[in-house]
Amino acid sequence: MRRILATSILLSSLTLPAAAKASTPVNDATAPTPTRVSTGVTQPVILNSTLSISLPAGFASSDIPPGAQVGLVLTVDQNGNPKDIHVTKSLGPFWDACVVDAVNHFHFRPGTIDNQPIPIDMNLTVNIAR
Repeated sequence: MRRILATSILLSSLTLPAAAKASTPVNDATAPTPTRVSTGVTQPVILNSTLSISLPAGFASSDIPPGAQVGLVLTVDQNGNPKDIHVTKSLGPFWDACVVDAVNHFHFRPGTIDNQPIPIDMNLTVNIAR
């Protein structure tokens, strides 16, 4: 029992200098200073959010499923135009094509970084209602 106690006392005295050494701050004048990352990023905003889909003959508004949504990923370019539209949540080929065509006619206020317009990728969920 005495050997265990003596060993633990010796080991604890060995760790104290290491802990004191590790907590000493380093003042190195040659260390690079981190550059500030801009926080002036704004996201694109839809300027016209009314979406009108005309149904072909044989379709009624009651054919729209309740809670219908189509998920999209797109890029809003520096002029506010949608580009590279891809469907991520499908409602079916007909509805997907209608929504993609309608979103192609949307206009956005472009996203900016430090007040300069830039292309930004975004997710968009379109709710289809009767």
